[in-house]
Amino acid sequence: MMIPQLTVHRAQAADIPQIAAIEREAFPDPWDERSLREALALYPDTFLVAKEDGRIVGFVAGGLQDTGEERYGHIMNLAVLPECRRRGIGGLLVSRVERLFAYAGAAGVQLEVRITNHAAQQFYRRLGYREVFQIHGYYADNEEALVMMKWFRF
Repeated sequence: MMIPQLTVHRAQAADIPQIAAIEREAFPDPWDERSLREALALYPDTFLVAKEDGRIVGFVAGGLQDTGEERYGHIMNLAVLPECRRRGIGGLLVSRVERLFAYAGAAGVQLEVRITNHAAQQFYRRLGYREVFQIHGYYADNEEALVMMKWFRF
């Protein structure tokens, strides 16, 4: 039996259809291909895919934000194929994008997660993220988002 080979690299435009398919499986209000292409065009260095034996099994779309006072990373989207979850792929993607943010001078990372998605919240807590505040009506179905942050220590 062969052990699957996992690689992480920058997403390419040709990856978008596979990324969109993962997105549709993972979320009740998935980003469409146009939104994914826009994110890739805006943040090509921090939009990453995880491939297992050449097949995309997960992705993270991140962006570097600059408030004028501070730089921080923003994880806009993270998803792993349901059958590939709980194998460390999501954690690896987050770790890689965090490293890119830190190299770019970010002080930390922010993300939003559905208030009802307790599994995702627990996943992010294990990675060092903490709750900061809630945003009412953030999602298309009017559900609240929990904003979580992780600060880098230099």
